[in-house]
Amino acid sequence: MVSPSGSAGGSDFGFGDSGGHRSGPNAASSQADDGGFGHSRHAVTSGGKHRGAEAPESFARGFAALGDLALNGVQVSARATDLATGRVLFSVDDHVSMPTASIGKVLLLIEVAARLKDAEFGLATMLERTPADAVSDSGVWQHLQVARLSVADLAALVGATSDSLATNVLIRAVGLHAVRARTEQLGLSRTALLDLVRDKRGPDDAPQLSVGSAKELTWLFTALARGEIVDAESSARVIGWLSLNSDLSMVASAFGLNPLAHREHDLGLLMVNKTGTDAGVRSEVGILRGPRAGVTYAVSIVFDDSRLAARLAVLDGMRAFGADLLEYAH
Repeated sequence: MVSPSGSAGGSDFGFGDSGGHRSGPNAASSQADDGGFGHSRHAVTSGGKHRGAEAPESFARGFAALGDLALNGVQVSARATDLATGRVLFSVDDHVSMPTASIGKVLLLIEVAARLKDAEFGLATMLERTPADAVSDSGVWQHLQVARLSVADLAALVGATSDSLATNVLIRAVGLHAVRARTEQLGLSRTALLDLVRDKRGPDDAPQLSVGSAKELTWLFTALARGEIVDAESSARVIGWLSLNSDLSMVASAFGLNPLAHREHDLGLLMVNKTGTDAGVRSEVGILRGPRAGVTYAVSIVFDDSRLAARLAVLDGMRAFGADLLEYAH
């Protein structure tokens, strides 16, 4: 396990191999998934909306809910895979790159974790906020008096509350170019952190904070759980930071977990996730492990956010998808 301070005390936060799966960078090359986790894992495939050929009928509920949203003009992309085998259980336009709001901050945390191997950049390195970093978005640091925090504390704030001020300070410290280079090195072509967090986006700014495809995001979280992103220690740190996430308002609302404390098994369930929220955007990627199975999932929805009813319908659809995931895992 990785403590909130960032010290590694385990390799995979309980999400690692199961069912005899072989770990390692080439371990999944023999998997039956369409791309799996091998060298061709990000190859774009056609097919549009479909459920996995062997997926349980319980996924019909989420498929119907997300399908209804799509019929009403909402853009939906989703994917679920078995954590142990990589088998696709559910997919809806999972190759499409969608706005993902704060989910791109996961890529920042990966770069921060990798950078900790540098002699001049450690967990205890103190970083100071500046007026240029200020943003009135998610997070708590903007409401605190302390002006300097350690790298470990800032990463924990990003994981726990998607803290946007902490995000901007960390981006300034490691460089957005380094995050982009790391993303490309990982083989991600449809997923990226595009910019700083901004209160307003002008014509010269990136139109979105981040974008991603459900296919790449499920691969990324599965690889993090298996200790395959950068190395096992870096992967464990990122999983540990993300395990602090307090936003269980979307897919994870169906899991019945304590939003403020779910780092340990609860009624046989263990979950880690990252959410993204912006005007007209709701997105979530995560891993749910239960007594029966583990599942990695991602869903992004773009919709007309001018009516409360439309927003609530999106959240209902995401919860229905979550209920199916819970049934599969538990």
